[in-house]
Amino acid sequence: MTIELGKQAPDFSLLANSGETVKLSDYKGKNVVLYFYPKDMTPGCTTQACDFRDKHEDFSNLNTVILGVSPDPQAKHEKFIEKHGLPFLLLVDEDHAVAELYEVWKLKKNFGKEYMGIERSTFIIDKEGQIAKEWRKVKVKGHVEEALQYIKENLN
Repeated sequence: MTIELGKQAPDFSLLANSGETVKLSDYKGKNVVLYFYPKDMTPGCTTQACDFRDKHEDFSNLNTVILGVSPDPQAKHEKFIEKHGLPFLLLVDEDHAVAELYEVWKLKKNFGKEYMGIERSTFIIDKEGQIAKEWRKVKVKGHVEEALQYIKENLN
């Protein structure tokens, strides 16, 4: 399956930090910010999660839900949420099946080593479940504001 703007977002079912199973289709009628990030408790991922936390009310006021996805286990997500007061769900994708579905599981290079991992990416899914906007290879600084602005201008 290829991810295309204007097409239906691939549905999925993942365990959330809360212990509940969450399906993307559960949020039909709301906009969804679906963001994929590499790892809990790392500097870039913490900054991004805290930026979403700080704008959470603004997103909520625009009928928008935030869902974070990483390969980390449920217990680590729970610690991350508690430590930083995150008011949104983090989803467990340990086998990276959803990351692969959204084409964000990529070969990465760091300090000369190659490995597979999450390419930081964000998808805006509209109330009908279609992909309205995508960002790949996200740079954390200013990204949350950019996503919020997109929703204000296009999906409000």
